[in-house]
Amino acid sequence: LDLSNCSLHSVPPGLAEAAAAIVLDLTENPLTDPPSGSFLGFTLLQQLAVPLPLECPGGSSAWEEVRTSGSSRLCQGQRNPCNGSGELAWPCPENAACAPDGPGLIQCLCDSPFHGYKCLREGTFPMLLFCGVLGAVTLSLSLLLWGTQRRKAKTP
Repeated sequence: LDLSNCSLHSVPPGLAEAAAAIVLDLTENPLTDPPSGSFLGFTLLQQLAVPLPLECPGGSSAWEEVRTSGSSRLCQGQRNPCNGSGELAWPCPENAACAPDGPGLIQCLCDSPFHGYKCLREGTFPMLLFCGVLGAVTLSLSLLLWGTQRRKAKTP
């Protein structure tokens, strides 16, 4: 994806739709430091060219090779931050596995059959109970409002 020399002052919000990009060129743009989540989901990104004043997203440790060439910085070979090689392991809960989610970003995915906050709930989500309670509450409130507001309805 070539976005070089597009007069971009910030990372475009629609860039998230291009998360399948392998090569991205943002050089020759007056970019300011992008927010940390700008490259969330870019797990396939292998080459990123940014203007020289900017650092590679995720820092140098998120890339195999970082080099400068003229007025640009080239970030090549996105590293998997879940490997834990040389650095502290990411703090995923006990019933979850670490998965890369972009340069220097991770996500914790719950192992089956766990789900919920910090993957502490075991089994599947109680869909039938949830929908039944929601339906009953909605029906009760609807009947209550219909009954109390009926006297205000004008008859022809």
